[in-house]
Amino acid sequence: MTVRPATAVVTALTLVVAALAPMHGVPFGIVLPAAALAPLLVEHLPDRLDTRAGENARIIEDAAACRYLQRLTALHTGLVRAAVSSDRYEVRRAVEIGHHQLFDTADLLQRHDTRSASSELIARERLMLQLAVQTRQILTPTQGDAAAARHDRFGGQPPLGPYPPGPRRRPQPSAEHTTPVPPTKEETNMPQDGSEQPTGEVYLLFAHEAYYPAAAQEINTSLVAAASLLHPRVRQPDGARIYDLLTRGRRPGEIVPLATLTHELDGGTRWPEVGDWEAVTADLLQLIRDRECDALSLGLPDIARALVCSGPHSEVRVYDSAAGRHQAYGPAERIEVLVEVGRQLAWAEAGCALWPGDGLLVPANPGGAT
Repeated sequence: MTVRPATAVVTALTLVVAALAPMHGVPFGIVLPAAALAPLLVEHLPDRLDTRAGENARIIEDAAACRYLQRLTALHTGLVRAAVSSDRYEVRRAVEIGHHQLFDTADLLQRHDTRSASSELIARERLMLQLAVQTRQILTPTQGDAAAARHDRFGGQPPLGPYPPGPRRRPQPSAEHTTPVPPTKEETNMPQDGSEQPTGEVYLLFAHEAYYPAAAQEINTSLVAAASLLHPRVRQPDGARIYDLLTRGRRPGEIVPLATLTHELDGGTRWPEVGDWEAVTADLLQLIRDRECDALSLGLPDIARALVCSGPHSEVRVYDSAAGRHQAYGPAERIEVLVEVGRQLAWAEAGCALWPGDGLLVPANPGGAT
């Protein structure tokens, strides 16, 4: 059995103190028990303290797990702020539930990576979103008119919420990305009145950790041209493989959420066969922020963001405390969000497709979008 260095040092100091104590009038009845207990405490107390601390704390070091916890923490911070200005029991209870969710999620991520625990993590994030929406509904007075009722379906805001325009394109992008094609009249594209014309490009819509380019401007979801996946600064060959999956069999101008690809890959179980989507989307976000490609930058409200983060047949349920029942949002509302994204995309492009960046790789599936 090994002895801690600290134990040996404390034992030596204890012997010295025990020898000197009688010279200062300290009784042996006190010195001897203290001298015997000090080395034992030093030897065993740190392990006991570590064990006790492990009951009340979790340490997460994996980068992907930390990013996920940051998203949940941001939602929980909103609950805590709401509780500061409200004495409602429902708000305090939401904070308590959110705290337990954070702790349980950290415990889960200590034992599993984000990929193997993806289904449970998604369920936990949805619950946190529901708590955030419920708290907002409690603290925000409701309106009785029809327009406000429609807005309330998406958390008290229009489906897309406030969003800034994406970065402007560089002048004279390549001709292959500027040729407009007739509208497809599909639900995920532009308005059906013929006034807008999508291009032949397919688009990737993905949610990410929120950032704030200006005061009161939150960007938590981005849309890029599929060809941006072929950018040399995007992780390869993962980006090229996702490009192939994204464009194969799609209609021109189609907007494809990342969650749709996850659905098509058997709920995400086949992502390892294609590539690391987390690394690819992180690289895309960095490209956007460095203005090395164009993007439509959106600040989606909680429910709209949850819908585009869910599969095409999934359902998001939110508890309406005022009505005392759950409100379900499903495929129809998801399509409505995508239609709104398509309208905003048409405005942002203004007759010229989003610039995907320079020096793109040659796609393995050049005809996949047709």
